[in-house]
Amino acid sequence: MPTLILVRHGRSTANTEGLLAGWTPGVALDERGAAQAAALPARLAALPLAEAVTSPLQRCQETIRPLLAARPELRVHTDERIGECHYGDWSGRKLAELNDEPLMEVVQAHPSAAAFPGGESMRAMQTRAAEAVREWNARVERDHGPNAVYLMCSHGDIIKSLVADALGLHLDLFQRIHVDPCSVTAIRYTRLRPFLVRLGDTGDLTSLAPPEAPPGGDATVGGGAGAP
Repeated sequence: MPTLILVRHGRSTANTEGLLAGWTPGVALDERGAAQAAALPARLAALPLAEAVTSPLQRCQETIRPLLAARPELRVHTDERIGECHYGDWSGRKLAELNDEPLMEVVQAHPSAAAFPGGESMRAMQTRAAEAVREWNARVERDHGPNAVYLMCSHGDIIKSLVADALGLHLDLFQRIHVDPCSVTAIRYTRLRPFLVRLGDTGDLTSLAPPEAPPGGDATVGGGAGAP
């Protein structure tokens, strides 16, 4: 099955202002985030991307724009299921204020029990994102073969929940995972289990290019030799 490249959007104005953006409209990349997005095509240059999928939110659309300009042949699709968690009444509020809310302790320590007032639960967020990935895996494999690589541009909590799903971790452990703005996380899916091959990577990605012989479904005993 395909390899999924998960890109978190670049640093946004909400990130720098300490706001929980959620689906608040008009949240754009800040100057640093725009520079991160501009560097993305070169970082991904070695990867033969078959498709691109993005959250509908502005900060993701802006992050993927330089990549699409560099690869006009790359088809892009928008999928609401990989959009940010619906934080409801918390959207647009300062994180410093939210830290005093009793629910924040649940979000941090027991997220599988957390549901945002006027929004969705973190369980629902993970479920919709994981369903989207499984459907896109099947579609990309059908259209481009089992060794294909495709990209999704999404959000921190979405990516963390997908990593937890890939690793078989309970959602209550997903807050132990961290992904920086415009970092790359890569998951290689096989028929029986996924492999996390990058997590929050902000450096060179050349070794993620698919090998001439498709990888098998077993783990490499001893850890493998890495990039050639």
